[in-house]
Amino acid sequence: MIDHFTLRVRDLATTRRFYTAALAPLGYRVAYDAVHDGVGVLGLAFDAPGLGPKIDAWFVDHVTPVSGPTHLCWQAATRAEVDAFYAAARAAGGADNGAPGLRAHYHPNYYGAFVLDPDGNNIEAVCHRPE
Repeated sequence: MIDHFTLRVRDLATTRRFYTAALAPLGYRVAYDAVHDGVGVLGLAFDAPGLGPKIDAWFVDHVTPVSGPTHLCWQAATRAEVDAFYAAARAAGGADNGAPGLRAHYHPNYYGAFVLDPDGNNIEAVCHRPE
């Protein structure tokens, strides 16, 4: 089980715009935005049942080397959320890396979408439930 991750990015402002838009359909929002030792740090959170805001996606500005390329996947509750994630990520400047659809080679109900973020990371949203 993953609790959180941190990516080092080239441009935190670009990352903030991209991930705020791309992850909004999955219930994420900026929950932390500060500077530590001269370095910008951004945290995105979702509302965890019984816990409140849970930051699990951290981004650190201008730390060398930049992370990546990395594959990250967020779980969506519905296939419509996967579609909305893909549309939002593309509208925010992400490059298509696999349109929403079934990936039956993973399992019969694997419905995912893939987008490359501004740093070239392959990000995904997936729903494992039948439609």
